[in-house]
Amino acid sequence: MGDVLAGFHAVWEFESDSVLIRYERGIRTPKLFQALGERRIPLSALEGVTLGPGRRGTVVLRLLPRAGADPLMEAAAGQLKEGSDPYRLVLPTERETLAEYYADELKGLLAESGSGPAERFLVPVPEAPLHFKAYDGKAAFDGTSVQFRWSWTGASSAKWKAGDQSFPVTELSGVEWRSPEVFEGHLRLLRRSAESAPAAQPDQDPASVVFGLGYGPVHESLPFAAAVLAAVRTRGPVPVAPAPSRRDPADIAERIRHLGELHQAGLVTDEEFSSKKAELLAEL
Repeated sequence: MGDVLAGFHAVWEFESDSVLIRYERGIRTPKLFQALGERRIPLSALEGVTLGPGRRGTVVLRLLPRAGADPLMEAAAGQLKEGSDPYRLVLPTERETLAEYYADELKGLLAESGSGPAERFLVPVPEAPLHFKAYDGKAAFDGTSVQFRWSWTGASSAKWKAGDQSFPVTELSGVEWRSPEVFEGHLRLLRRSAESAPAAQPDQDPASVVFGLGYGPVHESLPFAAAVLAAVRTRGPVPVAPAPSRRDPADIAERIRHLGELHQAGLVTDEEFSSKKAELLAEL
């Protein structure tokens, strides 16, 4: 096809085997779109396309991804708001005829491709390293493992006693993402070794970070969850960009100070304090 259709917040370029979606940058563009930048959606990852009326003199062209084809949508699990759906293109009504043409062309191409749940992820994931700040800690993913570093102001004593965490993707069975826009939003890593154990509350679970107002926003935590989920499913690393590995000495000092406060308050034992302090100093 090789044609381009421009709508609000995005431009779709139709190719013979895929749709390239380029998201605009701007104050009114949803932050998730800006974070994604652009996405190439193979036609093999789609099962349909719809065109319907939108709000205030607009029409909406929407691609329907196959179940299991896109790690972003799998991690979202239906929690994205309509305006943040990366598969929707909103257009003014004067472009409805043009949108109908592209919808019909896509339907013809999709009729020749597969349907039903995909056996593997077909849409590329965001590249590692990825990171975001949650209410009770910082989460980082380097392509092979997930690290949680607890915040001295927000983490529970249970998490401080457990210490900072590192989870190789080979030890995980999945990811549970609950949107920060709803009550008790969090990111939980599902561990193979704990599949039969009852799940603790996220604020007490060292395999979880909790969100909150201004923490773990959708445009940061959802791409993170999608990248981890894709690595878990493939049992291998995702593409990694160079990243610094040294810890900030000021951050280490801050964490030791908070550890001392927990020790003085009786929330950690002498042995736990000495062991954790040694771990932190070793990271300098």
